[in-house]
Amino acid sequence: MSGPVVVGVSLKTYFGHQQAAAWFTEVAQRVGEHFAVTAGDVRLFVIPTYLQIPAALDAFAGTPVAVGAQDVSAFPPGAFTGEVTADELAELGVAYAEVGHAERRRLFAETDEVVAAKVAAALGAGITPVLCVGETDHLAARDAATATVAQLHADLEDAPAGPVLVAYEPVWAIGAPQPAPAAHITTVTRALRTALHALPAHAGSSIIYGGSAGPGLLTELGDHVDGLFLGRFAHDPDALITVLDEASALAAKREPA
Repeated sequence: MSGPVVVGVSLKTYFGHQQAAAWFTEVAQRVGEHFAVTAGDVRLFVIPTYLQIPAALDAFAGTPVAVGAQDVSAFPPGAFTGEVTADELAELGVAYAEVGHAERRRLFAETDEVVAAKVAAALGAGITPVLCVGETDHLAARDAATATVAQLHADLEDAPAGPVLVAYEPVWAIGAPQPAPAAHITTVTRALRTALHALPAHAGSSIIYGGSAGPGLLTELGDHVDGLFLGRFAHDPDALITVLDEASALAAKREPA
């Protein structure tokens, strides 16, 4: 395995505007002192709410931290009231767009067809999709791998060329006290990596794990994943730094990209 270790943070809608701004400021300061991040061995991205994106971009200006959006419109600019287009996000400097999260699929009835349209919109604007995939029910690892690979193919149907960041998040593990077992995660991510390697249009894609991810997991998973996607655990900057330290240790064992 080569290349940087990727750590992402989604704030969902837990923070109000001022609380988010304070978090951005503290994280920006501490990340600026983190050698692995400043050296590029660890790649960190933060996904706040739409309204918090400008404040995040300002806070992380001058740092290697990238900013993402929690969703993106499936439609081009036009008469689509309430939507936020990929073109506008790209104009602001947004680098990532989270697409297909289990909450979007469950609460807002987003189908694979909708997710595929959003992936295409993001890639078309030069934004890297953070494509969330994962089985709903607690299946055996091989069955979970089959279901998740099928979801991946459906979500990338007719997508423009470009790398994607696949976030494997088994739905049954999101918000749970513990992440999925390491053996389960590695079985699924291995299958996802094989599927991605068979898609040359998406060369350079990476796979990260989310779903109650926290300290110690990255060390346990090693090179079976390219990084982690954190949720509420990262609300505490100290906890985030702990994971970045673990990512740094893992990156030190890898060959340069």
